Amino acid sequence: MNLLFDTSLVEGYRSPTQQIRVMSEAWLKSNVYCPRCGRATLTKYSNNRPVADFFCEDCREDYELKSKAHSLGTKIADGAYDTLLGRIQSLNNPNFFFLRYVGLEVRDIFVVPSFFFTPTIIEKRKPLNATARRAGWVGCNIEIDKLPEPGKIFLVREGECIDKSKVIDLYAKCLSLKTDSIERRGWMFDVLKCIDRIASKNFTLAQVYAFEHELKAKHPNNNFVNDKIRQQLQILRDKGFIRFTSRGHYERTF
Repeated sequence: MNLLFDTSLVEGYRSPTQQIRVMSEAWLKSNVYCPRCGRATLTKYSNNRPVADFFCEDCREDYELKSKAHSLGTKIADGAYDTLLGRIQSLNNPNFFFLRYVGLEVRDIFVVPSFFFTPTIIEKRKPLNATARRAGWVGCNIEIDKLPEPGKIFLVREGECIDKSKVIDLYAKCLSLKTDSIERRGWMFDVLKCIDRIASKNFTLAQVYAFEHELKAKHPNNNFVNDKIRQQLQILRDKGFIRFTSRGHYERTF
């Protein structure tokens, strides 16, 4: 995999934003495979499609590409809030590639499978003011810091390419977490993110219970949060993301 952007593609462009868009999309088309099925190349959609840049001709997965210089940070700007939120709620949102570059070189790229997205990670931005060309338009940010770690599948990390077979295996493992219920999806990934935040690979039920009030705030209609936590730990254990070691003790496997 060649990690350098092709600068010859942007000789006619003056805008740095347009230059990066052209170079990053061309780089992905030339270097990145479908992480779900392994097809060697992805096909680019025509420009201005609402919520997708590429698709796989074999498995028909959609992909959106977001690029950022130096550091991805905690959130990345996306398009129209209502469009992305509507697709998440209808279970029709794309997978996302998040790419970090330094200079003209790709340093990181990871894919987030579509089923890891929940409405709570989409931040609504303020409407554009009345003097803007698109006055009243409302965009959104994707709060990538709220994504659990298993949902970030790296193809390139700190300039090192990850073995393709490992990437495909990780995506396949994550498919076991896919659910058509936004509510179940939210609970599962909220608890998984809590486990992420525990410093040790080994943790206790009591440590997860410590997030009770935070989870209650996210799910105010549930009055049995600790019961729900135990249920989600059982699900994550059955799907191979954590391991039961002894009564009230677990080990994460990611």
